[in-house]
Amino acid sequence: MEWFTEQVIALISQIPAGKFVSYGQVAKACGKPFAARQVARILKTYSAKLNLPWHRVINSQYKISLAKGNGYEKQKYLLITEGIVFDENDKVNPEKYRWNIK
Repeated sequence: MEWFTEQVIALISQIPAGKFVSYGQVAKACGKPFAARQVARILKTYSAKLNLPWHRVINSQYKISLAKGNGYEKQKYLLITEGIVFDENDKVNPEKYRWNIK
């Protein structure tokens, strides 16, 4: 497994319930600030195999990237069950719910 992939998996594993990060935040924290799409591919490949909290990663507009009917509803449901609230535009409040990666 590539070093970057290992870093992404380790970081995503630490996201606490009720918080989110963006794909770009993960990429930057793992040393590749322009690799948000690579983070998405890593999630797609390893989430089920490693039981990662994939649902806690959303896009930089604070919205779910998955299309409706293609995982969107499941991700939103999982976030809501952790206490995350969406506004009328399906956005998440970053001041309240974003996890600040240390």
